[in-house]
Amino acid sequence: MQNLQNDLIDILNHEGSLVIDGQLNKNRIVEMALQVDPKLIKHLLKNDSLKRHFFTDVEGVLVFDKIKFQRFVNNKSFLPDSYTAFKNKIGLTINDGTTDNYIISKNDVVLSWPHKDCVLEGGQTKEDQKRNEIFWNETLAPDEIDRLLDPKVLTNWKKYDLNGEHEVTEISNNDNLIIKGNNLLALASLKKRYSGIVKLIYIDPPYNTSGAANTFSYNNTFNHSAWLSFMKNRIEIAKSLLKRDGILVVAIDHFELFYLGVLLDECFGRENRMGVISVVHNPGGRQDDQFFPTAHENMLFYAKDITCTSINTLGLSDEKMNQFKFSDKWGNYKLRGFRRSGSNSLKSDRPGLFYPIYYNEQKSKIFLERTSPFDIELLPIDEEGTERCWRWGPTTLMEKLEKYIEIKKTKNGIELYTKERESDYQGEKAKTIWNKPYYTGQTGTNELKNEFGKKVFSYPKSPYLIRDIIQISTQPHDIVLDFFAGSGTTAAVSLSLDRFFIGIEQMDYIEDIPVSRIFNAIKGAESGYYKEVNWQGGGSFIYCELAKYNQIFVDQILVADNKEKLIPIWQLMKDKAFLSYQFDKQTFDERIEAFKTLSTDDQKKFLLETLDKNQLYVNYSEIEDETFGISKEDKYLNKAFYLNKF
Repeated sequence: MQNLQNDLIDILNHEGSLVIDGQLNKNRIVEMALQVDPKLIKHLLKNDSLKRHFFTDVEGVLVFDKIKFQRFVNNKSFLPDSYTAFKNKIGLTINDGTTDNYIISKNDVVLSWPHKDCVLEGGQTKEDQKRNEIFWNETLAPDEIDRLLDPKVLTNWKKYDLNGEHEVTEISNNDNLIIKGNNLLALASLKKRYSGIVKLIYIDPPYNTSGAANTFSYNNTFNHSAWLSFMKNRIEIAKSLLKRDGILVVAIDHFELFYLGVLLDECFGRENRMGVISVVHNPGGRQDDQFFPTAHENMLFYAKDITCTSINTLGLSDEKMNQFKFSDKWGNYKLRGFRRSGSNSLKSDRPGLFYPIYYNEQKSKIFLERTSPFDIELLPIDEEGTERCWRWGPTTLMEKLEKYIEIKKTKNGIELYTKERESDYQGEKAKTIWNKPYYTGQTGTNELKNEFGKKVFSYPKSPYLIRDIIQISTQPHDIVLDFFAGSGTTAAVSLSLDRFFIGIEQMDYIEDIPVSRIFNAIKGAESGYYKEVNWQGGGSFIYCELAKYNQIFVDQILVADNKEKLIPIWQLMKDKAFLSYQFDKQTFDERIEAFKTLSTDDQKKFLLETLDKNQLYVNYSEIEDETFGISKEDKYLNKAFYLNKF
C-alpha cells in the first residue's frame, strides 16, 4: 500500500496543487476523483500498479472505482461525521466494523472523551459574539485537517512609524508585527519564520469562568473540555516558537487554574514549571462571590528548558529607594548588621567567619589584632549568648572597611554594620505574591480611558504588571509574543522597554484599539504609564492580516440573522467556495426546498459544515494559484517574510 501511495505522489508531483511538500493534497484529489476529473484519470492510467488497483476492465472498457480510490487516499475507513460521533457522550467505545458502539461487554476498548484530540479553531469577530465551536478531529479524520495548519498568505500590509502609515516595501528582522486573524492559524504560520527565537510568550486568554464574567463560551455543552482543547492546540504550537531559554507566562483565575497547570505540565514537563504567581488585582475583593471574595488572579511561569533559563530582578521601587536614607561621599545607603542572623548563621555552620575584631575607641577604628590594652574585643555573639558568625571573612572586611563598614555605639555596646549601597543594588527578586497598587485591573482600565477618552475594553491588564513580567523574563531586543493581544498592552509596553513584539488578535477592533494604541506610543503618548517611564516615543511596526478565503463565507453565515440572507450566501458558496469533497452540491440544490424548512441556526450549522476547513484562509503553498487573486505586491512580501528567516 505504501508503494502505491509513493507511485501516486510521483505521478502527481508536477501538479503543484495536488502534492505539497511531498504530501498529497487529499481534499483536492478526492474531489477530482469523485468528479472523475479527466486530468486525474489520465495520470492514474499512466502507472500500471495504479491502473490495476483502481480500474476494472468491463468488456474492454476501464471503469474507475472512485470509492476505493477515495478510501485509499484517505488511508482509513470512512467515518461519518467523526466530530458528532463523540460530541454528546463520554465513555468506552469500540468500532465493530459498521459503527461506534458504547461498551457493554467487549475486550478491545479505547477511552473516548469529547474533543480530546481535536483542533478548535476558535473563531470570533466581536467581543460579545459567542458561537458553538466547530472541531476537526486529528485522530479520527486526519484528511479533514491535513492542511489547516499550513502557513497562510498575509495581506493588507501597512507600516506605522513616526511619519504615519505607509505601504510596506521591505521586511527585516527588526520589524515588530501585529497580525489580524485566527490565532491558531497565525501561530502555525509564524513557525516557518520564528521557530525557536521568541524569548517570552505572555498570554491573557479567555477565562472559562462561570457566570456573567465568563469570557469563553465557544461550546456550552462541553465548555470545560472545549476550553482545554482550545488552549492545548495553541500552547503546543507556541512552545515551538520559544528559544531554549524562553519562558511562557499564562494569566488565569481559579476556575481553570488546576487543569491549566496539568495541561502545561504535560506540554512543557512538570520539571519546567518555574512558579505560580498570585497577582492582587482587586484588593477589596469581588463581593458578589458566594464564599471568598476574589482579590487575586494567577500567572503560571513555565520554562522551555529550566536548566538554561534565568530571570532578572525587578527594578528599584520607590519603596526600596526610600530605604536608602543615609548618605556619604559615595552616595546613599542603608544599614544592615554585620553579625549574621537566621539560617546558616551559627559558628558551627561557618567556623571560618567566627573571629575577633578589635575596636580602638580613641582612633574610632577597627583592627584584626589588638593595638592597645584598651581595645574592645568584638565577637559575633548575640544578646542571648549564641555564637554566630560575621558576614565576611577577615580579608574581605579589611578590603571593604572604609566604604562599607559603619561603627555605632548602642545600648548593647559597640555594633558593626554593613552599608548596603543604592548604587550596588540590582533590584529585588520577584516573589510569589505580587501586590502593588498599580497592578490592579482598575489601573489598566484607567490607562485606556485616559488614552481614548472613554472605556473601550473590558478587563485590560495593567501596563505596570506587564512591564515587570517583561523586565524579569527578557533582555533588550528580545522578542515578546502575545497571541491574545486584546487592547495591545503587551505590545505597547514591549515597545517602551526596547523589546521586539509580535501581537495576534482576531477581533475586528484590532485597528481601532491595539493598532491605534501602539501607534500613539510611537508618537510619544503622554498618559500615566508613559510619563512614569519617561517614554519619548519612536519605533515602528508592521500590520498585516491572514488572507481569507472560505473564512469570508464563515463570517457571512455567522452574522446572517434570518433565512432570507442564507440562500444568497449559498449561491455564492457553490460557485466560489471550496466545499468538502463529501458534500454533493447538485443533490443539495435538488433538495433546497427541504433545506428551507430548517431553522436559521440549523441552516447556518449545515452551511458551515459543507466548507473545506483547510481553505478558511489562503495557504502560502498556493500563493501562485490564480483562484485566490493574490497581488504581485503581496506575493513579494510573503516570500520575503517566509523565505528570509532569522
